[in-house]
Amino acid sequence: MDFSPDYLLALATDPVAWVALVTLIAMEVVLGIDNLIFISIVTNKLPEHQRHRARRIGIGLALILRLALLGTIAFIVQLTTPIFTVFGHGFSWRDLILVAGGLFLVWKATTEIHHRVDPNHGPDVFEGAVAATFAGTIAQILLLDLVFSIDSIITAVGMTEHVPIMVIAVLFAVGVMLVAATPLANFVNANPTIVMLALGFLIMIGMTLIAEGFGAHVPKGYVYAAMAFSTAIEGLNLLARRARQKQEAGKSGLPRAR
Repeated sequence: MDFSPDYLLALATDPVAWVALVTLIAMEVVLGIDNLIFISIVTNKLPEHQRHRARRIGIGLALILRLALLGTIAFIVQLTTPIFTVFGHGFSWRDLILVAGGLFLVWKATTEIHHRVDPNHGPDVFEGAVAATFAGTIAQILLLDLVFSIDSIITAVGMTEHVPIMVIAVLFAVGVMLVAATPLANFVNANPTIVMLALGFLIMIGMTLIAEGFGAHVPKGYVYAAMAFSTAIEGLNLLARRARQKQEAGKSGLPRAR
């Protein structure tokens, strides 16, 4: 990796490099949204005084992990080499990582939905040992970020060969995550229907990762368009509920909700 002043100056004056930087930043921010949804769900299960610290530590360690992976970019690229074939499809380490990450997301989201639908559920596998602990929460954040990081780095290599551009894009995206993590988590926690919607998003993202691992390319635009449409509809539902609450408060003489 070259970080010499002459090399960096050449990049700074190259219009193609700027286009690649903007594109990579957009991609990393979008992937950061996936991470933030998951982080909001898992950290909100912790005691309130630990949630903010868990988000900061989880995202900070995720940044270190991504920068470390960029330092091994030559090795990461080799993960796309098929290692075995099943029914005519060659599976690489990247495919296996995507499938494992997708299965983890689907399992986690389905378990959370079950907990909310049936509050009197019995103990789940790993629930006491992993999910409810501070260290377990950090481990889950890092596990998912590892999956997204490997996928994003391999995609980034196809867009640019300049590692400094990738580093800047990662730093920018993680900065956005740090700023947005707590407000998003608080909003999700304060609106139960938003929690269910977020869990549905996690299942959809998990299924997308599994499909990608099995060689079925799913255009990300379709996935995020569906997420944006669902979010818009839920936003209208929130506005409708707030309007009804104000109307009922006015009829009963109670203070209006703001």
